[in-house]
Amino acid sequence: MSAVNWPQLIRAGMSTLRLRPETFWSLTPSELMVMLGHGGGDAPMGRARLSDLLRLYPDDKRGLDRKEGSE
Repeated sequence: MSAVNWPQLIRAGMSTLRLRPETFWSLTPSELMVMLGHGGGDAPMGRARLSDLLRLYPDDKRGLDRKEGSE
């Protein structure tokens, strides 16, 4: 686990985000980092990946067959 730079987080929370102290202290370091634009996670899923998942896990087999023209 990495060390938390509390002085930097406090400065960012109070000055940059203008959080009230009670709001700042109710957040986890991870939540604060997301609010500051860091560690936003993975990029959104693209159309190609969604198509792959729909092919692997179809909601309606008939709908999938119609799309592929195998009816």
